[in-house]
Amino acid sequence: MSTDIRITDSHCHLDFPNFDGERDDIIARAREAGVHRMVTICTRLRQEPQVRAIAEAYRHVFYAAGTHPMSASEEPLATVEDLVALAAHPKFVGIGETGLDYHYTAESAEVQQQSLRVHIAAARETGLPLIIHARAADEDMARILTEEYRNGPYDCVMHCFSSGAGLARAALDLGFYLSMSGIAAFPKSQELRDIFASAPVDRILVETDAPYLAPPPYRGKRNEPAYTAHTARKGAEVFGMDWPEFAAQTEANFERLFSRAVI
Repeated sequence: MSTDIRITDSHCHLDFPNFDGERDDIIARAREAGVHRMVTICTRLRQEPQVRAIAEAYRHVFYAAGTHPMSASEEPLATVEDLVALAAHPKFVGIGETGLDYHYTAESAEVQQQSLRVHIAAARETGLPLIIHARAADEDMARILTEEYRNGPYDCVMHCFSSGAGLARAALDLGFYLSMSGIAAFPKSQELRDIFASAPVDRILVETDAPYLAPPPYRGKRNEPAYTAHTARKGAEVFGMDWPEFAAQTEANFERLFSRAVI
């Protein structure tokens, strides 16, 4: 990949132990691949200091924090005040990830929904984008996002989007963004690629969700931010665009949504 083409990994987890002792090399490889900026995501607020420290240590890394829906029943319920206080840090660029996951943790649906609404309120108050995880909860997710938007607008990205066309349309109708992960590059993901292809290209981001969901040719291995380039090249194919044009478009999209993530 030409280093004069730059893209952003809009969602990764650099604090995870999979990367211990290797972060300097991982970030260097990302930059060599043209992935010049990363957003690392805190999924449990008690771990925010460690995630913040990574963002502070690397000029090209920013961070966001929230309570992951799969952890919502195990962690203290975040407050709007908690999240707004974290947002005072200059490298804090988003609220979340939050959302709904009924695939693994349907039994905690009620507390997940409560946590989600807290995060939405914080996104509305701070003006920072909400980062949503959604799995097997399309109907409730579309309903809550829409209800809350009527209470006051906010910005949002559907991270690692792999849900159905109905949730994609609901999110896009609210002005939200869809983020492509390695899943979109899997051979059997044509239905998902079709959903992305029907979306406005100015509402598309790219990400790894590293260390998970490595795209081909690394599928099944540990993912890392450098591999955003492989997903983004598949995205260019999906939208019928030249690679430099698609890269530039996703950069413009990211900077519009994550306006604080300025290098």
